[in-house]
Amino acid sequence: MSHPVSPLAPAHTPDLPPIAGVRLATAQAGIRYKGRTDVLFVLLDPGTQVAGVFTRSKCPSAAVDWCREQLPAREARAVVVNSGNANAFTGLKGRQAVALTAEIAAAAAGCTPDRIYIASTGVIGEPLDATKFEGVLADCAGRAGPDAERWAEAARAIMTTDTFPKLATRRVRLGDTEVTINGMAKGAGMIAPDMATMLSFVFTDAAIDAPVLQGLLRDGAERSFNCVTVDGDTSTSDTLLLFATGRAGNAPLTAADDPRLADFAAALDDLLIELAQLVARDGEGARKFVTVRVEGATDDASARRIAFSIANSPLVKTAVAGEDANWGRVVMAVGKAGEPAERDRLAIWFGDVRVAVEGARDPAYSEAAASAVMREQEVTIRVDLGLGAGTARVWTCDLTKAYVEINGDYRS
Repeated sequence: MSHPVSPLAPAHTPDLPPIAGVRLATAQAGIRYKGRTDVLFVLLDPGTQVAGVFTRSKCPSAAVDWCREQLPAREARAVVVNSGNANAFTGLKGRQAVALTAEIAAAAAGCTPDRIYIASTGVIGEPLDATKFEGVLADCAGRAGPDAERWAEAARAIMTTDTFPKLATRRVRLGDTEVTINGMAKGAGMIAPDMATMLSFVFTDAAIDAPVLQGLLRDGAERSFNCVTVDGDTSTSDTLLLFATGRAGNAPLTAADDPRLADFAAALDDLLIELAQLVARDGEGARKFVTVRVEGATDDASARRIAFSIANSPLVKTAVAGEDANWGRVVMAVGKAGEPAERDRLAIWFGDVRVAVEGARDPAYSEAAASAVMREQEVTIRVDLGLGAGTARVWTCDLTKAYVEINGDYRS
């Protein structure tokens, strides 16, 4: 199933540099799709540290359960990702498929199964035939390499309804050592993370201990992937993993308060934010990228809930799709959020055009100016509640007829 590339896609796919200790290969295993790669196998040098955050869905996939169980070991040797089948809501068969996948991958990587991390994305409720990995992963291990073009191949292999690969890279100094961070993500629908993102994998050659990585990833996810929504639906498979091979040669970072971490944390956050925004830009059927900013709330948590109420509102999102400066729908979304709000203190902007203030339409309101904002590919909706210092920022997209068409045909 293919779809036209999102008009919000970047003009160019970035070239990601090699990362010492990371080798990648992709393959066609015929999991669900025909004639395209659907498996990613990443080999990691011994000693690679790992951190992860996962969906808070009460119906997680078998792969999510597996990764959670392995994470306390803090070391990873390989990652297996397949597209086309989420291996979620598959009961005992799903657990057996994950265990078999880990065994096959471990044999190919030359390690024990508890050093294997697994992620699956695609249709929910259909058993995954893990025997399809037999031979495929061993072949991948023989072909795996660090060269730049493999990163784009990897990002394509994990796509489902995505229309473009999502990649980002950063370089930053840790003391006297320059380190690299590369990341990829997939996701276009069933996007309302409650931890991280649909699937995202980040790699660095920095030497950072797993507990420190975990704190960096947890905080970074909160400021990035947990601030994006396409349709308000949290996936069963959301997985964000961060791997540190330690091959850059820096003195290992073992404490969260190490001052050398500041620049690395900022670079990691920036990369995660870029990936999260790419997910919103590839929202199924999206034609507009939307930033929702809320300020003046009683606290940040309240601002966040109001921002998501706006960003997830079908009425707001269809108004954006129709380029209709319908600020009344924003008022509705604020009012339904269940958070402190006072109608007569509320102010609303589309872009830099204030459309409502003090409980009524702005006296200087210009339909032409507001409509011009709505015709842009990137739209910012800003709300000031006038109650306190709480702020929030989330990203979303519009809701078009194409979203219904894509999801109506998803299993066809």
